[in-house]
Amino acid sequence: MNRVAITVAGIGDAGFANLRGADRDHRSRLQRRWPAFSFLLRLRRSALAPFVVLFVVLTLSAESPGAPQAKIWEEFSGEKALAHVQRLVDLGPRPPGSGAIEKSRDYIENQLRLSGWQVTRQAFTDDTPRGKVQFLNLIARFPGQRSTGPSFLLCSHYDTKTFDTIRFVGANDGGSSTGLLLELGRVLGRHPNLAAKIELVFFDGEEAYEHFSEHDGLYGSRYFARQLGGSGAKQFRGGILFDMVGNRSLKITLPADSPAEMARDVFASAEALKLRSHFTYLDREMIDDHMPLNEIGIPTIDVIDFSFPWWHTAEDTMDKLSAQSLQIVGSVAAYYLSEFALK
Repeated sequence: MNRVAITVAGIGDAGFANLRGADRDHRSRLQRRWPAFSFLLRLRRSALAPFVVLFVVLTLSAESPGAPQAKIWEEFSGEKALAHVQRLVDLGPRPPGSGAIEKSRDYIENQLRLSGWQVTRQAFTDDTPRGKVQFLNLIARFPGQRSTGPSFLLCSHYDTKTFDTIRFVGANDGGSSTGLLLELGRVLGRHPNLAAKIELVFFDGEEAYEHFSEHDGLYGSRYFARQLGGSGAKQFRGGILFDMVGNRSLKITLPADSPAEMARDVFASAEALKLRSHFTYLDREMIDDHMPLNEIGIPTIDVIDFSFPWWHTAEDTMDKLSAQSLQIVGSVAAYYLSEFALK
């Protein structure tokens, strides 16, 4: 309870008697500003008066334009994000076209809907080194009164790489970013005005079957970008791709070709939360799902920790991750969205 509310709630009959003797012009201004003021005066002898006053003052305080805005970065839970990762990893390897990836889709959709998002399935078939494969992107929007639609993308891939010789569950590569994006969806869902500006995209087929090339890998993001085309891309002023963000020894390495202004603001967000030591630049460019988005004119930054030594090995398992790392990335992302991207 704030100090003003406590003070007003404690005013008794004597206090209201003093109010009668106050300057009439001052009181008339109060009555014009707060129509409820005269009502409160009439209730001054009622036993309920202190409670009514408290209710009105708290309501006025909440609606005041000067009231502090919610710090959404404080609402993000690394523990909740990690729990999502665990649920996905429990399904086992999740390569495109598998039964496990279909179960992961159901889980992702259900969690998004619980947070208030509407989910669309974007299905397509593409040629791969292993023949034609069916892929499916998940696209989520928040219902609201915003006529112009969302203006910022938050993305992750949710598939795991296809291996014939190892059991690859992709706890960090595919799992961590998906868990983080689900938790961001929950947090944003509590702030509909912000959520309405966001489109969440979960890409299928990020991993290459053989080697990344124009015809192998990034299947989901390439298809998504083609469907947007030039005109559709114009509605988005930017985007963030999350990938491999759960490493216990976290070191986010923004690729060298990151949009300069976005990188500056991400670093500033980390600095504001005293987390700057976890963010640096990679000494080279990165082939990832942000590339097709940048190519169609949507400035998109790849938030990735490419210092992960278990990348594409059977050792990419839950014990390599921590809730604290997810907390760091999620908090910085939420701060960036609230204080920079969606301003």
